[in-house]
Amino acid sequence: MGSLFRSEEMALCQLFLQSEAAYACVSELGELGLVQFRDLNPDVNAFQRKFVNEVRRCDEMERKLRYLEKEIKKDGIPMLDTGESPEAPQPREMIDLEATFEKLENELREVNQNAEALKRNFLELTELKHILRKTQVFFDESVPAVYKSSTSHSSNKYRRYLQMADNQNEDEQAQLLGEEGVRASQPGQNLKLGFVAGVISREKLPAFERMLWRACRGNVFLRQAMIESPLEDPTNGDQVYKSVFIIFFQGDQLKTRVKKICEGFRATLYPCPEAPADRREMAMGVMTRIEDLNTVLGQTQDHRHRVLVAAAKNLKNWFVKVRKIKAIYHTLNLFNLDVTQKCLIAECWVPLLDIETIQLALRRGTERSGSSVPPILNRMQTFENPPTYNRTNKFTKAFQALIDAYGVASYREMNPAPYTIITFPFLFAVMFGDIGHGAIMALFGLWMIRKEKGLAAQKTDNEIWNIFFGGRYIIFLMGVFSMYTGLIYNDIFSKSLNIFGSHWHVSYNKSTVWNNKMLQLSPATSDYEGTPYPFGMDPIWQVATSNKIVFQNAYKMKISIIFGVLHMIFGVVMSWHNHTYFRNRLSLIYEFIPQLVFLLLLFFYMVLLMFIKWNRYAATNKMPYTESCAPSILITFIDMVLFNTPKTPAQGCEVYMFWGQHFIQVVFVLIALGCIPVMLLGKPIKIMQARKLANVQPITGADAEVGGMSNGGGGGGHGGAGHHDEEEMSEIFIHQGIHTIEYVLGSVSHTASYLRLWALSLAHAQLAEVLWTMVLSIGLNKEGWYGGVFVTVVFAFWAILTVGILVLMEGLSAFLHTLRLHWVEFQSKFYLGQGYAFQPFSFDSIIENGGSASGDAE
Repeated sequence: MGSLFRSEEMALCQLFLQSEAAYACVSELGELGLVQFRDLNPDVNAFQRKFVNEVRRCDEMERKLRYLEKEIKKDGIPMLDTGESPEAPQPREMIDLEATFEKLENELREVNQNAEALKRNFLELTELKHILRKTQVFFDESVPAVYKSSTSHSSNKYRRYLQMADNQNEDEQAQLLGEEGVRASQPGQNLKLGFVAGVISREKLPAFERMLWRACRGNVFLRQAMIESPLEDPTNGDQVYKSVFIIFFQGDQLKTRVKKICEGFRATLYPCPEAPADRREMAMGVMTRIEDLNTVLGQTQDHRHRVLVAAAKNLKNWFVKVRKIKAIYHTLNLFNLDVTQKCLIAECWVPLLDIETIQLALRRGTERSGSSVPPILNRMQTFENPPTYNRTNKFTKAFQALIDAYGVASYREMNPAPYTIITFPFLFAVMFGDIGHGAIMALFGLWMIRKEKGLAAQKTDNEIWNIFFGGRYIIFLMGVFSMYTGLIYNDIFSKSLNIFGSHWHVSYNKSTVWNNKMLQLSPATSDYEGTPYPFGMDPIWQVATSNKIVFQNAYKMKISIIFGVLHMIFGVVMSWHNHTYFRNRLSLIYEFIPQLVFLLLLFFYMVLLMFIKWNRYAATNKMPYTESCAPSILITFIDMVLFNTPKTPAQGCEVYMFWGQHFIQVVFVLIALGCIPVMLLGKPIKIMQARKLANVQPITGADAEVGGMSNGGGGGGHGGAGHHDEEEMSEIFIHQGIHTIEYVLGSVSHTASYLRLWALSLAHAQLAEVLWTMVLSIGLNKEGWYGGVFVTVVFAFWAILTVGILVLMEGLSAFLHTLRLHWVEFQSKFYLGQGYAFQPFSFDSIIENGGSASGDAE
């Protein structure tokens, strides 16, 4: 838990591994997940590294596994996932795995090819069956009758042709039918027509018919019938609707042209006997072959299913094993070989507290490999900035992610995450205070927490759901804190709870109450008991239509400023921890102290004035401390800063709230203004003096650290290293001036920024009241049995709007505003966030990210 407040101490180590033991040792470190390796071959191409062939073999095994996974998912077979992570196989086991995957792939591809061939035969036989059935109607009719009754585009031409069947003028026949027509017709001979039959996709049929008409000049006759049930495409398994067609023509030239058109439209032609007996015989043979094919197809599918079921039991484990092997070889590619080619050398960042654990893992790896040479882990001296490593668990992980989204902490810098665990949900709840809405949010978060194991196992690519699930503890705490602030506001779905009984009593008679819509209860009279409501707001404010918003405005505005100033002061105090840890004496004296004094004497003093006003002025007090004499805190603060003379108060009232207020305010403003040149010039002048005394450009040392962690007027540390030692003095003065101006102006703007707590809280309460008044109250006013039905419908509509708008949209808005208050107003006082995250070589993270081994290893 200590590393949550400040990142772990890291050490750069050099690791020597015997070549035979390197694989097993890296495997143990991957299970441990506490070592970040550095690439010692940055200039070597990825295809020229030592273990590139092993990585390629792993890629090939992954390809085969993805093929198996695709086929398993296609058949809807569940894959066994025990949740266990098998150890990385030994290098010699790669050959067995490769052989297993090769055998499965070949067997499955052979089965698929056979099944596809059988399905293609089945499709052809099925189409032939439909052709024999559908064309029976065409052959039952005589061809001349067909032509005579045809309503196609060429019907008139065919009628004329049949009328002149006895005409011996061959040239006239050729002119009507085209040159492709039958020129050999003799007087009195019957018309002899050829035909082709086939199947075509139904969507291509209109274009197919038009092309036949144009290309054959209307000298063909087409009949078609739809196949009602879709047919399966053996290539991709799609369901395709098709139609049977038969084309009558005369002459070999037309036959050739028709076949070419059929080929162009990918129509399948089938032999179709003209004699009815031959068609019946063929149909019987087709049905017999279809039955045999069905039997063979069933057996093929059963065999495929058995192969896939057997593979599905081990597929998850196979994926894990292959990805671990691949990750190990990716990591080994980061190592260097010594001159003897018998030892691998690596450099890695490790947490200082875990060095013994890492050494034990290395010993285990050496024993597993059977090597007798122990590994050597040496700590190295370095001036590089180490990576930042904050240990987290499933509870603190989400809060740490909020901080890292702004920027990873610099090495050993104070971590805002543990304080954010409390301040984030609390400031959110100040804006979202409602018992009902908070309960909905808390129950949703609690449900995800209770079901987290099952929900985590259901891995999904839905990014929105993953965000919600990852922040389940944040959502739960935001809901709980919102219920608390809802109790303080006494607000539940825009209504109040009267738990303890109101401490206000109406002293007016009945006629006065009925005849006056706007009545105010004075706390100076006996209407008020003299003691406040025990917890939260008195429920009487729910019916105070005239001054409810005025009262809540003043109350919520003041608490927003109070919380904001305390939050900023806490941020400045955090910078003191950074300065003292990094021994940054200049930043401590010339940044932290003047910043804290400036904030306390101006803005914290304004907060004290609020408490003094609440304590001294009351309706039951006598002059000059009655409520009518209470001064405006905002006007008092403005007059204080501008040295204005306060306006003359009303008769009987005093100008100041306490004795000596004017003198104290003048002193506070003068001291605060005096802090500005100290922040602006103190550190640069001291650095300049130190350089002159040392007569060295540049100098080193803690006092030479310029702007150490100073950002936006805040202080901190760069991990103890001065990053501005070689800067010119002009740049140092400019940087310090920017930081000073940003802090002074930011103190004003940041204080005003906390007023968003008041604004969003008021908006949330008013929106809830509008929903209740304009939606739910309509249903509650109906009477009778239909009123019950109506209120049910209205309640459903109100519930949808409440969850969709007030919980989701308003919750998201309050979340983003809270995030801004922490990133800008709070963290700018002490947090730089210019480090880089510790990314250890970990099998767990590699498997969780889907096997991106190269990215994790490098």
